[in-house]
Amino acid sequence: MPQEPAGAPTPTQQQSFADDLNAMLEVLPPAIRQWLEEQPDLSQLLEVVLDLGRLPEARFMQRTIRLEGVQVEEYDLQYVADRIGQFGKDNRAGIPRTLHRISAMRNRQGKVVGLTCRVGRAIYGTIDIIHDIIASGKSVLMLGRPGVGKTTRLREVARVLADEYDKRVIVVDTSNEIAGDGDIPHSGIGFARRMQVPEPSLQHAVMIEAVENHMPEVIIIDEIGTELEAYAARTIAERGVQLIGTAHGTTLENLLMNPTLSDLVGGIQTVTLSDEEARRRGTQKTVLERKAPPTFDVLIEILDYHRLAIHHDVAQTVDRMLRGNPPRPEIRVQTDSGGFEVVQRSDLLPRAPQVELPLHESEYEPPSPRATAIVSGDSRRSAPSRVFPYGVSRSRLEKALRDLHLPAYVARDVSDADAVVVLHSTYQRRPPKVREALQRNLPVAVVRSNTYAQLVSALRDLFHKPQNGESAEERALREAEEGVEHVLATAEPYELTPQNSYLRRLQHQLVEKYRLLSESVGEEPNRRVRILPIYTDTERED
Repeated sequence: MPQEPAGAPTPTQQQSFADDLNAMLEVLPPAIRQWLEEQPDLSQLLEVVLDLGRLPEARFMQRTIRLEGVQVEEYDLQYVADRIGQFGKDNRAGIPRTLHRISAMRNRQGKVVGLTCRVGRAIYGTIDIIHDIIASGKSVLMLGRPGVGKTTRLREVARVLADEYDKRVIVVDTSNEIAGDGDIPHSGIGFARRMQVPEPSLQHAVMIEAVENHMPEVIIIDEIGTELEAYAARTIAERGVQLIGTAHGTTLENLLMNPTLSDLVGGIQTVTLSDEEARRRGTQKTVLERKAPPTFDVLIEILDYHRLAIHHDVAQTVDRMLRGNPPRPEIRVQTDSGGFEVVQRSDLLPRAPQVELPLHESEYEPPSPRATAIVSGDSRRSAPSRVFPYGVSRSRLEKALRDLHLPAYVARDVSDADAVVVLHSTYQRRPPKVREALQRNLPVAVVRSNTYAQLVSALRDLFHKPQNGESAEERALREAEEGVEHVLATAEPYELTPQNSYLRRLQHQLVEKYRLLSESVGEEPNRRVRILPIYTDTERED
């Protein structure tokens, strides 16, 4: 797969990158290296092309130039080959502990007659726009044309999940594009582990090996392109492992029509309906339907480097597409301030805030009456203005700050913060950032799960904001959490106070996340939600 553009423009100064450009220049012939070092926009160099008998070519973000009067000779190609790693069966090599990639062109006899020397850069901050999705624990598939940042984002996903969320992350690195060449992976993937693939045709086998041998919580894979790899991806997802990957294709529709990879989104089968069912649906007797649950929960189409189309529910989206209804994805655009703006909402999502499970769904703890505890510092000495989230969703915390109208923003590191919100399971391990916060005597709010409601409670404790200022949605969700606690503790039904249909729907969604059944009872205006102790897939009235 072609590497993402090394110098893709960033909309915010909060993004940063590391390129090890000197390592690339050192493997080039001296004359070419000197020529490049004289260029004023050297930091925007994308790749250098060396073809036998032709002028050396340098490609930058905004221009392409050639070194006049110099012709590439065989010894120039050999000069580069002697200073890089060995070429694999995919004709790719690299420079150890960097992200640079050198690809070879060969003649019929297998002799190298051309080199493409691509500059690789680790760009930090590229997943802020999808941080909430990555942190949700759902499996995510990214699509997009070459050069829009898929591999760059995968690298950043690996680092964030491994370092910030303390997850066991395995990167299946087919061509060493994600973690660089050599036996030691590039620091761009943080504490994630990397499994190299001996040859591209064995990628599916390494994917399965990663699950069976190394107990990962997350597997990251670049370019799922064969039927065997699609099958391996399904096997991984069915074992409860979060899968983050990319695939050949640019849109969900492309993928659905690809017979090799359509299984990633559930596949298509032809179904013959009875006469009665065809009349009821108003369709022909032979229709297309989704064959199985999709491997990936969320699909992201990368339209360009800072604009994404997000299908939050792949199963529902595919079903609608097969019935002839075009999808309306959520469109997000990265802003200059480092956040993102939703410029188009999906018609499959309510406009209200979503209440989601904790990051570790299998380690669910029922909500306690005291969901938040301030374990360090004294937040009363002055209201904090910079809150650092550790182990909890940054985007959810930002939303809670906005909804509570608090004069604070989310800090990017604990060193910049004057308060910390941390997940209980993370706090118990006392990672370095938590120890630093305790040593500095910062207020540390510990939450038991990564839900919106508990983050709101944590911020109220930090800022001492009374609950009588909460919105109707917050009150309804808080009451639903209290009802869930009662049902889990007593195994007896629990009725909530009457709400309108919109708030009842939010309460139903929250209850379903905890694997319980809920139903609406009574007549308007006293219609209310009743929580039952046994979860089922029965559809609700609301």
